[in-house]
Amino acid sequence: MNRVKRIAYQILDKHGENFTTDFEKNKELFDKYAVIRSKQLRNEIVGLITKLMNTESSDEHTEDTATNPPEVTGV
Repeated sequence: MNRVKRIAYQILDKHGENFTTDFEKNKELFDKYAVIRSKQLRNEIVGLITKLMNTESSDEHTEDTATNPPEVTGV
C-alpha cells in the first residue's frame, strides 16, 4: 500500500465521521488533523479521502434504492 492510501485510511479511521464529499472542506479538516508540508501530497490524500467518501455515500444511496425503489407514476 502506498503512502497516500496508508495516510488516508489512518486519518479516516480516526476522524472519518468528520469528512464529507466536498474537497475544499476536507482540505480544511485535513489540515487540522495532520501536518503535510507538500501541497501536492496533501491534495492527493484529500482527493482519495473525498473519493472514498463519495463511494461510501453512493453505496448508501444504492442500498436505499434497492430496499425502497422509487415510485413510478403513469403519464
